[in-house]
Amino acid sequence: MNKDLTVGKPSTVLWQFCLPMFGSIVFQQLYNIADSLVAGKFVGEDALAAVGNSYEITLIFIAFAFGCNIGCSVIVSRFFGAKQYEDMKTAVTTSLIGCAVLVAALMAVGLFGCDALLELINTPEEILADSALYLDIYVLGLPFMFFYNVATGTFSALGDSKTPFLFLAASSTSNIFMDILFVTAFHMGVAGVAWATFLCQGVSCILAMWVVAKRMMGIHTETKPALFSWSMLGKISVIAIPSILQQSFISVGNIVIQSVVNSFGASVIAGYSASVKLNNLVITSFTTLANGISNYTSQNLGAGKPDRMRQGYLAGIKLVWALCVPLAGLYFFAGRQLLFLFMNEPTGTAIDTGILFLRIVAPFYFLVSVKLVSDGVLRGCALMVQFMISTFADLILRVALAIGLSATALGSDGIWLSWPIGWTVGTALSLFFCLRVMNKAKQTQPDAAAQAAVLSSENI
Repeated sequence: MNKDLTVGKPSTVLWQFCLPMFGSIVFQQLYNIADSLVAGKFVGEDALAAVGNSYEITLIFIAFAFGCNIGCSVIVSRFFGAKQYEDMKTAVTTSLIGCAVLVAALMAVGLFGCDALLELINTPEEILADSALYLDIYVLGLPFMFFYNVATGTFSALGDSKTPFLFLAASSTSNIFMDILFVTAFHMGVAGVAWATFLCQGVSCILAMWVVAKRMMGIHTETKPALFSWSMLGKISVIAIPSILQQSFISVGNIVIQSVVNSFGASVIAGYSASVKLNNLVITSFTTLANGISNYTSQNLGAGKPDRMRQGYLAGIKLVWALCVPLAGLYFFAGRQLLFLFMNEPTGTAIDTGILFLRIVAPFYFLVSVKLVSDGVLRGCALMVQFMISTFADLILRVALAIGLSATALGSDGIWLSWPIGWTVGTALSLFFCLRVMNKAKQTQPDAAAQAAVLSSENI
């Protein structure tokens, strides 16, 4: 069901919109968590390390899918808020066509280049074959992941966060059972968890695309919208490309960090793989809620209601902090129990590595959540330069410190310390840019075109 985010009490509207999005990302993350959990519990520590090692490379593909999602979502929500439905429909179909071309290119790169990348990041010999097998199957499922992301971006733009939640709840739950079936009954090992994910994502993608098509046909327009528009592709790309670059560079940075982790052996890799999955569950949840802030901001900007931006921002901060309290407490005090879910017979090094990582990063979730909500406002206003500056500052610091500190007496422990330092600097920059743009919006007239022009002309 489509929902107008430009009317109603901002905090109520935003909470109702974002909570199903949080549920969706929890189930989305269950795909990767289930793969690691089943690999670690039913195959062994090397299998867990192989899936975790491959995961850092899959984040590059996820970065492109995320860019397609947010590019489509921000532009579609802008036209939906302005009630320009012909342009809205053209934005959706243009996104799908552009996505098809992009995913074809990425599949070619993935099928022929992932093995070399695994060698480049110093993947240990004992997990190299399983890592390569997992990645090959994963790349075959890229069309499902990309088109599903465009579909969920469209749902979010229309103010509908419940439909993708229902899809993900069903498909991710099925994925857990299929993982176990393929590994325990069919003895397929790492390939089993990869094929289970492939099949479940395929079903959810097909269903989501079918519902999007019905939803678009249900919105009346005076004239037939264009199927594809180069100018529309340009508008989408202005949002999508910086988002792709941002997420891609983060993924490349994570791969560099993974290569540093790999130099400490399979046990450290296994502990890091399990704990970083738990960490990414939190960060991705916050990022998804921030995407909701982007849709909210963009719809209200399109409707010429900039005064609602600050109210939505404050509501977003309260929402992510409400989630921080239980998650940070759980990871800090019950990290050992959570890590046991991934490891059947964990070595002392593996479990100690995971516990230390979680205890270092968990208290800083309150800080990084502010950055991600601020980033959501910047994306919704199409201020991608400022968005990228704060993100790259965080990333560069984390990579440089991981390399530098790991070479000291701290060893692998030094790698984990880079996270809170990078988050602190990135949050300070994002918060500065966000407060600046909201103050600027408050001073301008509530006209959609004028508002967009003023905000897009913001100089650093």
